[in-house]
Amino acid sequence: MNRLWNSVVGKLWGTILLLVLFVLFIVTVLLLEFLGDFHTEQAEDTLRKEAVTIGKIVEQHENVEDSFEIIRDILGTETNTLIVRNSESIFLSIHEGLNKEVVQEKILDDKDLSKIYTSNEPIVKKMLMPAINSEDRMEDYIILAAPLESNKNIHGAVFIYQSLEVVSKTTNSTTKIVFLSGFIALLLTTMFTFFLTSRITLPLRSMREAAIQLAQGNFETKVPYLQKDEIGELGIAFNQMGKQLKHHVEVINQEKEQLASILTSMTDAVITFDTKFEVQVKNPQADLLLDKWYKSLEATEDSKLPAELQHLLEYVFEVKEEFDEELEIKGSYFAASISLLYSSGNVVRGAVIVLRDMTEQHRLDKMRSDFIANVSHELRTPISMLHGYSEAIIDNVVTTEEDKNEMMRIIYDESKRMGRLVTELLDLARLESGYLSIYKENVLVVPTIERITQKFDQAAKEKDIGLYFEHNLTENLSMHLDEDRMEQVLTNLIDNALRHTPENGSVTVQLSMTNAQFVIKVIDTGYGIPKEDLPYVFERFYKADKARTRGKSGTGLGLAIAKNIVERHDGVLSAESEIGIGTSFIIKLPIEAV
Repeated sequence: MNRLWNSVVGKLWGTILLLVLFVLFIVTVLLLEFLGDFHTEQAEDTLRKEAVTIGKIVEQHENVEDSFEIIRDILGTETNTLIVRNSESIFLSIHEGLNKEVVQEKILDDKDLSKIYTSNEPIVKKMLMPAINSEDRMEDYIILAAPLESNKNIHGAVFIYQSLEVVSKTTNSTTKIVFLSGFIALLLTTMFTFFLTSRITLPLRSMREAAIQLAQGNFETKVPYLQKDEIGELGIAFNQMGKQLKHHVEVINQEKEQLASILTSMTDAVITFDTKFEVQVKNPQADLLLDKWYKSLEATEDSKLPAELQHLLEYVFEVKEEFDEELEIKGSYFAASISLLYSSGNVVRGAVIVLRDMTEQHRLDKMRSDFIANVSHELRTPISMLHGYSEAIIDNVVTTEEDKNEMMRIIYDESKRMGRLVTELLDLARLESGYLSIYKENVLVVPTIERITQKFDQAAKEKDIGLYFEHNLTENLSMHLDEDRMEQVLTNLIDNALRHTPENGSVTVQLSMTNAQFVIKVIDTGYGIPKEDLPYVFERFYKADKARTRGKSGTGLGLAIAKNIVERHDGVLSAESEIGIGTSFIIKLPIEAV
């Protein structure tokens, strides 16, 4: 029932029904009032006509018996009459029912009705008198007094009286008819209203179902519009709205997909914050960065963001300006660009921050500056020696031929050292840029590495160092690699091992093979490399210990070149060392290269 009253059908039906009930009530009240007065007036008019007719009959007939039957026929239902020639004598009385004498006495004694004897106009009065059908009950009467023989100064009168119950009976019958008609009208109105409202609201219900389908994302829903009225126009507008909504949703989805693709493909981290510093939108790079921050101890207690970023966002929200700044967060460097987001009314609702990781750039800048410093340092020593010794020769400071030859030899050695430095720098640059070609071919592993090792036999004997070659592989095992470049790598590693191994030490070249890798180890019993310096031994110009390299003629680029050559063979070059025990350089090549 509540659903019916809350529906459009119920509301329209109830409204129209209440309006019809109100109109019927007003019409019924007015109609009953009118009919009541009408029946009373009609009764008076009837009595007036009957009185005039009776008066004429009495004037024409002197004999009472002759006029009695005629007058009885003229009188209406439950209508009685009293005819007097003068105020003292009754000419004729017709009264059907009880209380005849009492009624006639009240009529004749009434002062208002007694005026009829001297008046030429009829007198009408309502009186309360005993009922004609009950001795102990009173009822209302309508009495009409008409003059008789009005041409005399004092004349008689005709009194006609009728109980108002007759009028009431007529009025009650009329009232029943009015109420029956009202009920039938109300019933018909109810049926017609329900039919009309149902017909009006049927397309509205269809539109409601279609609107629900639209809300659920079914934009193909259509509303039939068979009517030519406003509801039909509403259906047309609804269908057009559905088309427009589908178009706009598709455009929004396309833009959303484009934005998502752009954000996903960006290498920079993009994060959208609201004014409460809650993350609203983020791309995968930002997700990784936030996850790293969440696990970091740098995050504040009341925020999952690093303190540096939190303070920067607070400042931007406070000054309401876009901001570009470089931040250092836990050893990493980020270029941060912040733009504000505004809602309607030009109110700041959040900010978009783009974070570009500049850590690698900082590292490359540092490497560049270190490289320039190292090259300058490495070139300064031979250039100084070249300049000093050549100046001594030119100024004839040297007195003996032997000293002069010694200086010229030093100048020659330093120039060769400068040449090696430049050559290795060029080789390293070509390796790192990919311009140095690697020519791979099938090479017998054991004989090749044994030959490279044997090249250092004489140098090892001169330093009283034992040089050993060990393997458990077959002699015909071959590798797909660039023999010249791998010889350059092993030459550098063995030469380093011999230069940093004291007398009576040993250098061992070992070959082995695992399930997935081919392994070459160059092991020495030299001074060793500090543990904190191991990660940097393959960087250009890096020297872990000046004492370790004192008197050694290396350029500081050999290990960097060796590492690049091994990586070009899809391998890995690593180092293990312990102070006072020795160092091992390990080459691991993928088994596919064997």
